[in-house]
Amino acid sequence: MNTPVIRFNGAWKTYPMAGETVEALKGVNVDIQAGEFVAIMGPSGSGKSTLMHVAGLLDSLTSGRYELEGENVSAISKLKRADIRNQKIGFIFQSFNLLSRISAMENVELPMLYHRPAIADWKDKAMEALRIVGMERRASHLPTQLSGGQQQRVAIARALVNQPALILADEPTGNLDTRTGREIMGVLQSLHEQGITVILVTHDPQVGHAAHRRIWLRDGLIERDEAN
Repeated sequence: MNTPVIRFNGAWKTYPMAGETVEALKGVNVDIQAGEFVAIMGPSGSGKSTLMHVAGLLDSLTSGRYELEGENVSAISKLKRADIRNQKIGFIFQSFNLLSRISAMENVELPMLYHRPAIADWKDKAMEALRIVGMERRASHLPTQLSGGQQQRVAIARALVNQPALILADEPTGNLDTRTGREIMGVLQSLHEQGITVILVTHDPQVGHAAHRRIWLRDGLIERDEAN
C-alpha cells in the first residue's frame, strides 16, 4: 500500500486546564490515503478540532507519532512546521479569514509571498486558482463586495494556490445558508475528484455524508470509521 498522506500512531494530546489535565486525544491510530475525502465528526469536546489542528501543524502532540507524507513531523521546530504548512497544506476556515482591504486576487496571492516566486507567476497561479472555483470574474473585488459563498470560494482558491498535498477544512459551511453550503461542498467534491486529499471537520451529518469516509471521535478516541 502507498505511504499515507497522514498517519497517526498512538497520538496523545493533553492540555492543562483549571489545575487539571484534559486529555483531548487518547492514543489515536489512523491512516488517511492520498486522494481520500474524509470527514472528522463527533460532539463538542470529542477531539476533532484538536486532531485537525495537529494534522495541520498548528499544534503538536504530547506523545505519539504523526507522519505527513511519510515524514515524522511529531517534534519538529515551529519554523519547520510553518514551512511545511505553507508548502503542503491548504486551510479553509469557517470564518473565511480574508483580508478585507485587499482584493480577492491579492488574498489568493498571500500564501505565495512566503516562497517569493516571480511576480508574474503569482498572478498566473492566483488567477488559475480563482478560475477553478469559478471566481475569476471577481478577482478585483474586495471581500466586502462578495457574498458569504463567494468569500468561501476565494478562501478555497487561496488554499489551492500552492498546490498542497491536502486541504484541511474546519466547518467550511458553518457560516453559510443551506443552499450556499451545498455549493461549497460541491466545490470540495470537485477538488476530490481531481485527486486532491480533502479532510474536513464538521458537526453537520449532511455535510459529513458528502465525504466518502467518516471518522467519528468521542472523548478523544475513534468511535467508528466508516466509508460509503
